[in-house]
Amino acid sequence: MYNIAKSRIQKGVVTEELTLIGEALKSEIQKKFNRSLHIREVDTGSCGACESEIISTTNPLYDIQRFGVDFVASPRHADALLVTGPVTLNMAVALKRTYDAMPTPKFVITAGDCAFDGGPFKGSYYIEGGVSKIIPVDFHVPGCPPKPIDLIKHILLAVKNIKVN
Repeated sequence: MYNIAKSRIQKGVVTEELTLIGEALKSEIQKKFNRSLHIREVDTGSCGACESEIISTTNPLYDIQRFGVDFVASPRHADALLVTGPVTLNMAVALKRTYDAMPTPKFVITAGDCAFDGGPFKGSYYIEGGVSKIIPVDFHVPGCPPKPIDLIKHILLAVKNIKVN
């Protein structure tokens, strides 16, 4: 019983912080894009933990879509690219093609320690390294894996710092 009450208190605190961050994100997206922000997510060989956290940003607790962020299936519809995982040799070309297919202006966010420099896979014969070796990276979300609230905070920072038109 104590653990349930503790969990609910913690989630309530997250929700208050999330509401403040989310409203700031929504306001910033409206200023910069005058519509919602569309993100294409690419997994370049991760273990799946970062994707699990990204999916959690769309669950009923975080619900990032209410703040104007949508995940899209095509890079041609995306404003931003969210990349996870160390870049494997097979995914290096696919990542570059996905980046090239995006319309400008565009920006790249990496999530997780593997996307930064290869993480625990750094130096492996099948890993190119961090995403920045393949495409230009504008923002990085640290963590292994980063929490959903950290992803939302860093998307806010990325949107604040991007120059559109």
